[in-house]
Amino acid sequence: MDEISWQEDGRDHRVRWRSESGAPPPRRVVIADDETRADDAFRLASEGTALLWRGDFQNARQLLNAMARRIDRPPRRRRNKPEPSQVQAFHLHRQARAQRARTLGMLLIPFTPGHVIPLRRAPDVHDACTEAYGPDDQPYVTSLRELLGLVGAHEWREKGVPIPALGGDRIHPHYGVFSPIRGEYVDLVGEAPLPPTKAAFDIGTGTGVLAAVLARRGVERVVATDQDPRALACAQENLKRLGAEVEVTQADLFPDGRAGLIVCNPPWVPAKPSSPLEHAVYDLGGQMLRGFLSGLAGHLEPGGEGWLILSDLAEHLGLRTRDDLLALFEASGLKVAGRLDTRPRHPRAADPDDPLHAARAAEVTSLWRLTAR
Repeated sequence: MDEISWQEDGRDHRVRWRSESGAPPPRRVVIADDETRADDAFRLASEGTALLWRGDFQNARQLLNAMARRIDRPPRRRRNKPEPSQVQAFHLHRQARAQRARTLGMLLIPFTPGHVIPLRRAPDVHDACTEAYGPDDQPYVTSLRELLGLVGAHEWREKGVPIPALGGDRIHPHYGVFSPIRGEYVDLVGEAPLPPTKAAFDIGTGTGVLAAVLARRGVERVVATDQDPRALACAQENLKRLGAEVEVTQADLFPDGRAGLIVCNPPWVPAKPSSPLEHAVYDLGGQMLRGFLSGLAGHLEPGGEGWLILSDLAEHLGLRTRDDLLALFEASGLKVAGRLDTRPRHPRAADPDDPLHAARAAEVTSLWRLTAR
């Protein structure tokens, strides 16, 4: 169990440290309150010193926003400095985001047993923390940035995400499970022509949204798999709410048996996740993609199809080529029966100030219809 320690009122203190991102407990901790200036807080956090908040909770939020503004100031551009390549821009962007997360994660909030924040004007975050951490009867400390993420995830879980491919019915993502707010990939599964089959597998189901779409489209038996206990619980809850008859099972990729349709939407960027919460987007070496493709032919019924839903963002970033992908198909004993494409609709695709704008603007998400050779 990780702990965090500090001195306060002439005494040594030690309490449990919580971090869903896997951040280690800060080595240096000072006390901060309503009198702490944003410039001082930013300097300390940038140097690796954490600030344990003792003032008004809403003032802590304002301080965090002030620190973020200092981080997000555009850097001065050096004259005659060459523009980085797309892959260089990607790695620089990732480094900057990681440093930003580390710095903002240095503003800490204390908790007493029962997920209670003992600060003035603190909100009731019991439900949000219980959903992410489970019940807790011990004090602990976590970062304000993480806490706000828990609260945001709780709000998404409460209101849900409307899914056009489900007739507007909502999917309710749990904390730590990839939310289907980028609905273009779901629409592809709702539009692609179904092969003649009674059984389908949804590999890496997450919230269960693709399994629900397949069940709504009339597939008689749908099996949804995932390795993450949070994802399994999330999928089961969503599918039950939607009245979808889907079998949810824990498995490393494929369940036992074969199916006439096997669907997978793996992480689309072959890079190392910087936290457990990034595993839905980043997959070092494309391990899940390779595992799905290498095992697909052996789990398809004769004449069946595998649907690979994959963004080509990695290609525009220089992290993978189209030839690499096609070679994976070939090596896995697969051929392309067809492909459906769509453009992303998320705001960053149209934001010229995004460091990865050129790649995002060119991004296409495809549903590859694959069959065994």
